[in-house]
Amino acid sequence: MRKLTPAALAQAYRDPVSWLVLAVDLVPVVAIFQFGWGAAALVMLYWLENLVIGFITLLRMVAAAAGTGVAAIIAALAFGAFFTFHYGMFCFVHGIFLMAFAEIQGSAGGNFEISPSGLIRYALSTGDGMVWFLGAILALQLFLFVRDFLLRGEYRETDLISEMGKPYGRIVVLHFALFAGFGLLIFLGEPLIGVLALILLRAAWGALQSVRRQQEITAHHGPKVDEASPI
Repeated sequence: MRKLTPAALAQAYRDPVSWLVLAVDLVPVVAIFQFGWGAAALVMLYWLENLVIGFITLLRMVAAAAGTGVAAIIAALAFGAFFTFHYGMFCFVHGIFLMAFAEIQGSAGGNFEISPSGLIRYALSTGDGMVWFLGAILALQLFLFVRDFLLRGEYRETDLISEMGKPYGRIVVLHFALFAGFGLLIFLGEPLIGVLALILLRAAWGALQSVRRQQEITAHHGPKVDEASPI
């Protein structure tokens, strides 16, 4: 990948979709001022985004295998089942820690069940309008999947195993940073500037992914960026 430079950033934002990604990344600002979201709801939204990325990854795995025969599709289904279990457990444990922070902070609902479905219900209940903000993320990821992975033919230049491994790096790099930031906000009493800083951190990550995506579209070679990562 080429270096991140002002020229690379300018090139990325010649693509209107990069602006769409940025808009979705900054939409939680509306949730803060319009619906009174705090750090708990914001971080749980980013946790729910992990589940969206897992779903998109399954679609990418099947699409990557679809062009290579029935055996590959069967393999994709088998690996997809493994990915669902392994990635799901990874997200579940991470979500439990985030929920514990939210409860320590005392700004969340306080009604939860330690199960995958219970954790999802809890996350959805932490902020008014959560389902709409999550829907915006899902719609964007589906659009990127169709435009870049299917219509631009990225599925021809990747493989099942590569696609399966991509979401993990995103969680480790981004969400542990958010996790640390959330802990700091709790310690500081959750000032408004800190919550906005979380959103800006998230938007900066999205901008980096937009640059990476545009560089790979231009180059037409090298390892493919995870299109579930831009937001």
